[in-house]
Amino acid sequence: MARANQQSTPSVPFLPRGRALVVDQDREDLQAYAGVLQGMGFEVKPFSNYHEASRCLEEEAADFVFVSQGSRAFEARVVVERALAVNRRTPVVVIAHSLDMGCYLEAMQLGAADYVEKPLAPADMEYLVTTHSQPRVMCRTA
Repeated sequence: MARANQQSTPSVPFLPRGRALVVDQDREDLQAYAGVLQGMGFEVKPFSNYHEASRCLEEEAADFVFVSQGSRAFEARVVVERALAVNRRTPVVVIAHSLDMGCYLEAMQLGAADYVEKPLAPADMEYLVTTHSQPRVMCRTA
């Protein structure tokens, strides 16, 4: 009797990816998103205040930014603008409580990489990071 091929894919840890900034006024979501990003190899800077997050970006750059939209007033604008002013190539993903066409258009015009709706599952975050991350160039030394 032939045995079924039971190859299992080993769990490969994510390589260090740099700094991720996460901004969400909902503490539970903030902790959940930070945990997922830490598990992916990011050093995470979590904030529940948009202006504090923006000030942090003035002092140190981020390699990836997840920011909650806030309300229809799009309070996240200050974070999106600051992140992209520091480095235009920084992937910024706006997470909306509910889709709002005005906020969507504004986020995309500012240069956000994506605009997604809550709830955001860990697999969704991994997909967004994989999709929008800049490839890292590895150099070999002789």
